[in-house]
Amino acid sequence: MKRIICWTLCLMFLVAAMSAAELAVGDMAPNFKLRGTDGITYQLNDLKGKAVVIAWFPKAFTGG
Repeated sequence: MKRIICWTLCLMFLVAAMSAAELAVGDMAPNFKLRGTDGITYQLNDLKGKAVVIAWFPKAFTGG
């Protein structure tokens, strides 16, 4: 569950990075590093060859 939360944060930052440089469908995701809520810094390149699913949620009990 902690990894899901960590990758949730990664997706948020990936989406922000993608808005700066447009990507087309099928383009490779740019490498990025993010610190997860578990305190570990994750890098997309470290997960090469593995499925990566990132989801995020608004802060608890907020409208988003």
